[in-house]
Amino acid sequence: MRSLVLIGHGSRQHAEIALQRAAEALRERGVFRDVIEGYWQQEPSLRQVLRTTASSDVTVVPMFLTDGYLTETVLPRELGLGFQGEAPAGGVTRVLGGRSVRYTRPYGTHPAMQEVILARAQEALSGHRPQEATLVLVGRTTPGHSGSERTLHVHTAGLRERGLFAEVRPLLLDLPPTPDHPDWQALQDLTRIDGARVVVVPFLPSEQARSYRWLQEHLGGLNAALSAPVGTHPGVADVLLKLAQEGGAGGDLDQNHAEVWKTLLNWLQQPGAAQRGLRLGEVLLTPVHGVYDLRHMLDEGRASGDLQTVVTPEGLRDLTAHDDAGHYRPVRTWRTLPRGWRAVLSQADLPLGLHLLYPAVVEETSAYRQHNLHCTPWPSTARRQTGNFAKVQRATPQQVEAVTARLCAHCLRTPLWAGQTLGQTFLDGVPGGLPCAEACMPLVASVRDELNQG
Repeated sequence: MRSLVLIGHGSRQHAEIALQRAAEALRERGVFRDVIEGYWQQEPSLRQVLRTTASSDVTVVPMFLTDGYLTETVLPRELGLGFQGEAPAGGVTRVLGGRSVRYTRPYGTHPAMQEVILARAQEALSGHRPQEATLVLVGRTTPGHSGSERTLHVHTAGLRERGLFAEVRPLLLDLPPTPDHPDWQALQDLTRIDGARVVVVPFLPSEQARSYRWLQEHLGGLNAALSAPVGTHPGVADVLLKLAQEGGAGGDLDQNHAEVWKTLLNWLQQPGAAQRGLRLGEVLLTPVHGVYDLRHMLDEGRASGDLQTVVTPEGLRDLTAHDDAGHYRPVRTWRTLPRGWRAVLSQADLPLGLHLLYPAVVEETSAYRQHNLHCTPWPSTARRQTGNFAKVQRATPQQVEAVTARLCAHCLRTPLWAGQTLGQTFLDGVPGGLPCAEACMPLVASVRDELNQG
């Protein structure tokens, strides 16, 4: 059994619900040893995520619909894969930290996505015969890259060959398009034909996409049925499974990862652990009759009936995704953990639960205590940035220090990459003793924003 890592873009404003739901669906199938979520611009970060996989054989799938700058440049770079460009059909395999890591093509380029497109079209047709309808597959342009156009045309050609629809058309837009965009005009003209039945399937990742909201607004006055985005269909899990299975057999249990969790569980099983618990960040973790009770430390002693209780790692993630004021928490170790919740997790679910609560904290703290945590200083992080983040290379030490002081003051982690020192850790009885080995992307983005404002 291998580990599966799903990599998304990430956001400082909201969670990637479609990616989370796909991960949950695959965990339920039990095909993989573990299914881990990772992101470019939020936690768990790309530099953290490989530390947390349980298997020595890891498949990484970019949760994007097309090839582009992110899948060909940013993600391979941040994962440390040592290659750039379009991955071949079988993926690219590297050995990293004792793990065999296979990086695949984006899931949206897989031929099985045509089944997902058809399923969305059938839903929108509401029982009408597809032979009497025109299917319009709408995708977004990729600035400076032909990946979107290529993927859309490949899927369109494949669907035409099946002969299920009267016609299949691709529609590639830079959404929102200009009013005189020829393809947009063509779609409007198509929907004005008497008796025409048009179904529009957005080749988009989720309802959160601005492009989808734009389509909802502007297709309302046209004679066209709009489906939900392809990226939110349950069939995406089947596509991901096919991508992972194309890489061959699974690997062995990662012994270092197993040893880390064995050490933590042994600590929790010591005499007196049930009374004192483990204080990790803002969380109190207590063994209770074979399961583990997690709650905000300030809720210690509160009756369980007064707290909202969940019993799954995903439930814990969702309850702690926003602070008490409703603001999204892209960095999970910010000192903004909400109160009023309780998670009851089995021993099998505890590693994933803690990973979704405080990504990689257990693994990185263990590595730090063994003097085996590699820290990346700011200049190295800045030098590898490209695109509109490349400008952070011009930031002065004073500017970086100012942003670090402002942003990291809200975080439980100690920024070792900035030269700060950490004595004892949470495993030594200091709840806030959490190492930070590298500047997170929200901090990199804040440095960029500082330069833009200046």
